[in-house]
Amino acid sequence: MAKGVVVLALGLLMAACSDESDKVALAPPEDMILVPAGEAVIGSNDVDTEGKQEEFGFREPMYLDEHPRHRRFIDAFLIDKYEVTNGKYKQFVRETGAPEPQPWVQNGYNVRQEKLEAFDLKTLRWAATEYFRLDMDTTRMDQPALLAAIAEVQAERDQLPVTGVNWYDAASFCRWYDKRLPTEEEWEKAARGVDGRLYPWGDEWDPAKANTGTGAEQDRIIVAVGSYAADRSPWGAFDMAGNVSEWVADWYGPYPGADYQSRYYGEIEKVIKGGGAGIGHYALSYFFRLPRRGHADPSAVSTDVGFRCAKSVDSNY
Repeated sequence: MAKGVVVLALGLLMAACSDESDKVALAPPEDMILVPAGEAVIGSNDVDTEGKQEEFGFREPMYLDEHPRHRRFIDAFLIDKYEVTNGKYKQFVRETGAPEPQPWVQNGYNVRQEKLEAFDLKTLRWAATEYFRLDMDTTRMDQPALLAAIAEVQAERDQLPVTGVNWYDAASFCRWYDKRLPTEEEWEKAARGVDGRLYPWGDEWDPAKANTGTGAEQDRIIVAVGSYAADRSPWGAFDMAGNVSEWVADWYGPYPGADYQSRYYGEIEKVIKGGGAGIGHYALSYFFRLPRRGHADPSAVSTDVGFRCAKSVDSNY
């Protein structure tokens, strides 16, 4: 082979290897999805033509804070494929000393395995019934059987989205994982795709496609992340319409060109996106629309509000 041909072949091989390395470097982590740069539809021009605000007694006008529907260019970013789970948040709590969400104290999720193993049989049976709510006759179970049943309950709870965390807790968790909370526009683009759909699956409401909590028992309203295959955005993010609502980074404020003004605008409350299964308004489609803008004091906590994290693509992910 001529020397020039060898050099050319080596050059092509190195270029190919470089291309492959770039592909590997740009591949998102398994638990995140890449949303490419480009325009996205934000907000809506919807109006309450059926008098739902008066019918349901809402304190604020419906839809008006979503006006006007507009397009924005958004840089590429990564966003979690799923809502942050109890299991991941428990790791954060135990390694940083962050406060435990109050629901954990109430249902025993915060109890360590070694403490359970130290309980006498009578106490363990009581805890299994009162805290872990085992649907079985615990009076006939010995310690190994009780511990195994409780471990199964805890494993199921590991996969539920964490709730009972305020905005500051959520932001701290994301920083600890070298991430951040998504901006409101990033969250909406990740949920609505490029066509600005109202729900992850399209523009027609279908309560069977998301976890709205309808018909569920009170302590089983929230389900494991990713349980509803249809509640998946065009980019691949799950549970954007249902399961739990989610904190995002932004303060609640008007969109450019908006006419409506709210007394909550400004650095007063943080935006909450997505529908929560504990809302309880008969699965009213309004609450599960992707443009809807919930909001709350950043120090507030709720049993149906969690979060997911995001990351800029120029970060070393």
